[in-house]
Amino acid sequence: MAPMFERASGLFHGVQRTMLRFGTWILAAWLTVLAGSTAWAERVTLYAAASLRTALDTLAPELEAATGHDLRIAYGGSSKLARQIEQGAPADIFISANKEWIEYLLTGNRIIAASGVDLLSNRLVLIGQNGAPQISLQEAGSFGTGRIAIGLTQAVPAGIYGREALETLGLWAPLKAQLVETDNVRAALALVARGEARFGIVYASDAVAEPAVQVLASFPPDTHSPIVYPAVVVSGSKAGAEVLAFLQSKAAWAVFEAQGFLPVEGNGE
Repeated sequence: MAPMFERASGLFHGVQRTMLRFGTWILAAWLTVLAGSTAWAERVTLYAAASLRTALDTLAPELEAATGHDLRIAYGGSSKLARQIEQGAPADIFISANKEWIEYLLTGNRIIAASGVDLLSNRLVLIGQNGAPQISLQEAGSFGTGRIAIGLTQAVPAGIYGREALETLGLWAPLKAQLVETDNVRAALALVARGEARFGIVYASDAVAEPAVQVLASFPPDTHSPIVYPAVVVSGSKAGAEVLAFLQSKAAWAVFEAQGFLPVEGNGE
């Protein structure tokens, strides 16, 4: 009986070792799959000009579904965001409201120049609260003495465009004392919406996003530099290119258009 018992015991232990090896293989396979999934589904951080908030917040769920990546968006004035990226902030994509801040980052080799695209355009408008009378951009006196909210005229793109337009129209000198400069264009929009400023100089897309304001006048495009939103992948990002590709899709453009943005001239939209 002993030899039979020994053979049975050996067979049992052999099966046990086989099952352990099989279980180990299954575990290793699952770990490989999970590791691959984690590498694929990355968190992508998008730094975007404040005027893009409504459009990008609307797009975020569809973008995540299309790319499989988790999206985090940081909004602010283009100048502030560019300086954060320069200092090593963990951004994957940067969308500025003008080209100057993209060029600023190029000097420090912080972005991938070849990835850059001109994503969108916009219009510059003068806003007031609903019910406010229309304003003549030819007469400084039509503004009265009310405060005029505007982005920082030396740093924030909307403020830079606004100053150019006011100077071209001969309104800068007479209205300069009434200007209230803000950190970004959405802050200027908020001052008007809350009644803390009588007027504001913002983008047309900002006026679409805020029901408490109305457009009183549009600045002619030839009074300021072309408004262009360039987008670029930040150096070191692996998934940024996929997200940027989606932002150039027809699905994304439909949302941007509904929010008041315009195609960049020559892009064929």
